[in-house]
Amino acid sequence: MKFRHLGRSGLMVSEIAYGNWLTEDTVEPCVHAALDAGITTFDTADAYAETRAEEALGQALRGVRRESVEILTKIYWPTGPGPNDRGLSRKHIMRSIDGSLRRLGTDYVDLYQAHRYDYATPLEETLRAFDDLVRSGKVLYVGVSDWTAEQIAGALRIADDLGLDRIVCNQPQYNMLRRVIEPEILPLCAKEGLGQLVYQPMAQGVLAGRYSPGQAPPAEARREFVDRLLTDDVLTRVERLRPIAADLGLTMAQLAIAWVLRGPGVSAAIVGGSRPEQVRDSAAASGVTLGDDVLSAIDEILGDMVERVADGPFSPLTRP
Repeated sequence: MKFRHLGRSGLMVSEIAYGNWLTEDTVEPCVHAALDAGITTFDTADAYAETRAEEALGQALRGVRRESVEILTKIYWPTGPGPNDRGLSRKHIMRSIDGSLRRLGTDYVDLYQAHRYDYATPLEETLRAFDDLVRSGKVLYVGVSDWTAEQIAGALRIADDLGLDRIVCNQPQYNMLRRVIEPEILPLCAKEGLGQLVYQPMAQGVLAGRYSPGQAPPAEARREFVDRLLTDDVLTRVERLRPIAADLGLTMAQLAIAWVLRGPGVSAAIVGGSRPEQVRDSAAASGVTLGDDVLSAIDEILGDMVERVADGPFSPLTRP
């Protein structure tokens, strides 16, 4: 397993991270498979499975030396019925971190991330609360997830003006088929020293070759995926990537992860998996380098199937 700095910070993360949103009995074997493969970075969120995903991850990591792993979690989405059980207000942040620490079974998290941008809370209020958590020792670093370039720039400007702890990373969706962060977000983050913790590098299994053209996807996939990813046009192009992966001795999943890791400023690719063998397969993409000829061939095959402009706002305009 290879390791990279989280942006310009001193924190090192495994370039393959394991993301947990599950609560089933499969979590513990998957976490142990990740640890055996050299993965030390584990990402979750308080809202996943109505807070139970944090509990499952904490249980799976019980007995592991705390200093040997990096535990990442996030805040924004509702965790209760009340109006202050959501968003990025000081009240919600200060209460939620204690709940996350209790569920994860730790006295600090390595990275605390704003899961979306909260239009209902002044950005200064959120950043001051984050800064207080860093000073208290409950949080070592802070970051954001799915923020626009303008929002990231605003957070950096306020932190610099007020002497607050700076965000060190962004967690965006990024893969061969969705590249909306490339025009503005990646250049800004590279300039400012923010790393990218990329989620969905396999486009929810599409780039892993899980779905075939001409075959109806299972009902759960139709509910979960964006419709355009499951069209025959997209799936036919993805099938044409299979020989490229085979020539390199890679699985389709490994090719997708290696493609993401070649991106400028990418610190880690977050992978899921409900079976240990899936985690081991993903971890094997660490250290794989793709040549310019391979990257050009991928671009030529996918062509106009690539999404380069977001089809809507990253964050809800009103709190959920």
